[in-house]
Amino acid sequence: MDSLQGKVVIVTGASEGIGAALVTSLRKRGAKLALVARTEAKLRALATADDLVIPFDLTLDAGRADVVERTAAHFGRVDALINNAGRGSYYSPTESPVADSRNLFELNFFAPMHLAQAATPWLKKTRGTIVNVSSIAGQISLPWLPIYSASKFALTSLSSTQRMELARHGVNVLTVFPGYVDTGFQAHANGSVPPATVVKGKQFAVTAAECAEAIVRGMEQRRRMVVTPLIGWPLVVLARLFPALTESRLGSVKLGETNLETM
Repeated sequence: MDSLQGKVVIVTGASEGIGAALVTSLRKRGAKLALVARTEAKLRALATADDLVIPFDLTLDAGRADVVERTAAHFGRVDALINNAGRGSYYSPTESPVADSRNLFELNFFAPMHLAQAATPWLKKTRGTIVNVSSIAGQISLPWLPIYSASKFALTSLSSTQRMELARHGVNVLTVFPGYVDTGFQAHANGSVPPATVVKGKQFAVTAAECAEAIVRGMEQRRRMVVTPLIGWPLVVLARLFPALTESRLGSVKLGETNLETM
């Protein structure tokens, strides 16, 4: 068991949802926190006097490395990077605006990649941890979240190669595959209304706090993979063993036509 007491942890997307719940879980374990998100007011409301608050739009290439350097300068070290920030897109694959798709990849893929590159020299010194929050959609292509799925598949692949490269340096790479988590994900996603069956499925969602606890336990145990809730595992296995059946069943779920901004 790897204690997080006194460890310096960067949490992106820290202002709400899973990120805010991670802050609570890590603080209970005595971690020192650098909180990153776009909205400074939300970060300040969540932060304590001991936290470093870094308001920053992670879709911007310039400045990502500064997030890591500011953390190291403030605390003197970096022990973990949690790439949690992300958003969805309910556009169909044939209608998704290219600009929106690029912006989504900047947040969901390029920001985690760039931050990890900046943090790696510090993590090698501390034999630390990279946490990449992917999604079940990074294991199973979801037709109502096609570009999101693509970005999370990319992040999943990146995580695997990071793990191969950094294992020899004692750096652990944990990939997280949340299923349905009760957050504001749908409200922040662009595109069409999510399918009714998906909206109804919210009653089976885990809470952000439950998801965060699973992630933090995975960090303490230096695991390579966390799936939460555990019911996600049969879905992953089914998709791998019976891909045609899975595509057929998922393909029957229809997207809505109303833009989320009008709801």
